[in-house]
Amino acid sequence: MKILIAYATKAGSTAEVAAEIGRVVESKGGCEVDVHPVDKLKGVDGYDAAIIGSAIRVGKWLPEAMKFVEKHRDALGQIPVALFTVCLTLSEDTEENRREVAAYLDPVCEVVQPVDIGLFAGLMDYSKLSFLLRLMVKKMGSPEGDFRDWEAIRAWAGQVRARLM
Repeated sequence: MKILIAYATKAGSTAEVAAEIGRVVESKGGCEVDVHPVDKLKGVDGYDAAIIGSAIRVGKWLPEAMKFVEKHRDALGQIPVALFTVCLTLSEDTEENRREVAAYLDPVCEVVQPVDIGLFAGLMDYSKLSFLLRLMVKKMGSPEGDFRDWEAIRAWAGQVRARLM
């Protein structure tokens, strides 16, 4: 079985999450995994399943991730697909924040019906942001730090692998 893990990232945090998901899925055996940014992919031909993820900006998946899903809607409808998102809102992992972040995926779920969804906290490193963006996120009160829960990410990857197979 060949599984695609496609992602969109702004500062690299989502790429690291996608790579770890790929490592866990492949380590369980029985499949080959390719991990690629969505903007480097031509499509999903040749894959038996896909995991697609994006960072969140202003309450939405990154535009390149949404365009990828929309462009390949028909092909994605023929294989099992899981979705994940990385969002700083989950730096405080409350039920209310999980509902808010899950709702950000509603437009994506209108295009593709996922077998599972992973919601993960992200990382905010002010030094990786442009001056203007750094001013904006500081003014909004976005906390700086790495809030990713690697054990939760690994657990989801192991669980979603079984749902895709």
